[in-house]
Amino acid sequence: MNFPFKRIVAPLSVAIIALAANAAMAANDVAVVVKIGGIPWFNAMEVGIKKAGSELGIESWMVGPTEADAAQQVRAVEDLIARKVKVIAVVPNDAKALEPVFKRAHDAGIKIITHESPDQKNGDWNIELTTVAGFGERHMESLAKAMGGKGKYAVFVGSLTVPLHNAWADAAIAYQKKKYPDMVQVSDRFGVAESLDDSYRTTQDLMRANPDLKGVLAFGSQGPIGAGRAVLEQRKADKVAVVGPFSPGQGAKLIKEGGIREGFIWNPMLAGEVIVRIGKLLEDGKEPTDGMEIPGLGKVGVNKATHNILGQKLEAINKETIDKLVSMGL
Repeated sequence: MNFPFKRIVAPLSVAIIALAANAAMAANDVAVVVKIGGIPWFNAMEVGIKKAGSELGIESWMVGPTEADAAQQVRAVEDLIARKVKVIAVVPNDAKALEPVFKRAHDAGIKIITHESPDQKNGDWNIELTTVAGFGERHMESLAKAMGGKGKYAVFVGSLTVPLHNAWADAAIAYQKKKYPDMVQVSDRFGVAESLDDSYRTTQDLMRANPDLKGVLAFGSQGPIGAGRAVLEQRKADKVAVVGPFSPGQGAKLIKEGGIREGFIWNPMLAGEVIVRIGKLLEDGKEPTDGMEIPGLGKVGVNKATHNILGQKLEAINKETIDKLVSMGL
C-alpha cells in the first residue's frame, strides 16, 4: 500500500493515531471508509483501491472500522477531514448518521463519494455496480427456483439502517409478491447480515420456530455464510435454501456442500477501483458524464438529478462458477 496505514484491527481511536502519525507522508488523495475491516469482501475491495491508486499515480487507501458501526464511521470521516483528504468515499452503515459529517467535509472543500447508498444526502456522487431492482429481483428469482415457488422464507439485511440492503430487500419482496404469491415471508427482515455469528444464530432460531422454513434471502456479505453454516449443521441443506451475495473465497466450501445455493455479486475489487477512479476525476475538478467509459466496468449511466453513477456487472456464484471466482482472488 502506498499510504502506510493498516486496516483497522484495534479500536478506532488507535487506528486514527496511526493514521495521524503517517498523514504527512501521504498526498491524502482518496480515502475509502468501509463498513467493517478484516472481512473478505472489504479485503478484496482494498486490493482494488490500491491497484487503481497505483495506476493513477495517487495515494488511495482504506479505513476499516472494527465493527459495522455508524459512530465509528463518523469518527473516521471526522479524522480524515482534519487530515485534509481531498476525496472521502464511504460505504455507509447508516446513511443518515453520516449527513452532518458529510456537510462538514463539504464546508472544508472535500468531495464525498458513497457506494451502496443511492439516496445519500450531502454526498457528491454515489456509485453502484448494479441497479437496485435488478439485484433484488435476481436474488429472489434464484430463491424462488430453489424453493419451488412456494413456502416460507426469511430476509436478512446488513442492518435496518443500510439504505441499499433494504432497497434490495424491498425490490425482492415486491417481486415475490407479484410473481410468486405462494411464497410467504415469515417475519420482518433481520438486521444481522454483516455478522457471521448473528446470522448463524438467527437462522438457527428461525428453523426452530419454523420447522417448515424453506429459504433464507440474505443481503450482506456475512449473512449467507452464517445462514449456510446453520443449515449445514442442522443437516437441512436439501430443505432450506440460502441465497445471497458473499465473497466466493469465504463461501466456496458452503456452495460445494449445498449450504448456500447461489448468490450474485459485483466484484468488490472492481468496486474499489471504480471508487478511486471517480475520486480522481472529482479531484481533477471534472464531473461524471452519462455514457462515460470506466475501465473494467464499461459505459455507465449518470443521473445528475439523483447523483448516482450506475453500472451493471454481476457475477453468479454457484457450483459451476465458484472455482473460477476463487481463482480470481474473490
